[in-house]
Amino acid sequence: MTATRKKATTEPKVRPFDGSRYLSTESRIAALLDEALLSGDPTFLAVTLGEIARARGMTQLARETGLTREALYRALSAEGNPAMATILKVVHALGLQLHATPIKEA
Repeated sequence: MTATRKKATTEPKVRPFDGSRYLSTESRIAALLDEALLSGDPTFLAVTLGEIARARGMTQLARETGLTREALYRALSAEGNPAMATILKVVHALGLQLHATPIKEA
């Protein structure tokens, strides 16, 4: 009699992509934030700020903004809808600036 092997039926475990691992330099962070702002998509902007916040440390950011970590995670997610005041607090605490440029010259 020959022994039979059972085939593995479990799916491989895959972790969700976390872009915060790649935000190791100020220039990468600034480039990503610029893309989010240029997209005009408020959800993309919130998620991008969340990735930057995780890369920098959410606990420290919570201390600097006066918001709870839970509130930051919620606001800076795809389901979040952060107020402009929250966005400005987060951007300032991250040591970043927002700038405006004309879409096209008059």
